Amino acid sequence: MDISIHSSFLPQDDPDAAKAFYRDTLGFEVRNEVGYNEMVWITVGPVGQPDTNIVLHPPAAAPGLTDDERRTIAEMMAKGTFASLLLATKDLDGTFDKVQASALK
Repeated sequence: MDISIHSSFLPQDDPDAAKAFYRDTLGFEVRNEVGYNEMVWITVGPVGQPDTNIVLHPPAAAPGLTDDERRTIAEMMAKGTFASLLLATKDLDGTFDKVQASALK
């Protein structure tokens, strides 16, 4: 069986900041951006890996969520515990320094 991961979904509550981080800090391509009302979905991915996508989505778009669940998701996102993504790089120190520097802006 040959299975690959096509897309992963990560919540975002600030589309401009999310796009800036993945595009400007990590160097990912912005592949698609779709808006509906005040919600925005952004698809990004690493250059040279067109079959690997990260969809940055508004967490409020999930159907059937209660107000309590939305509050819990917002609290977990603020703490960084709602979702995760593992990335790899050959230059960990350089990448770490670049990500840290972008947080200071």
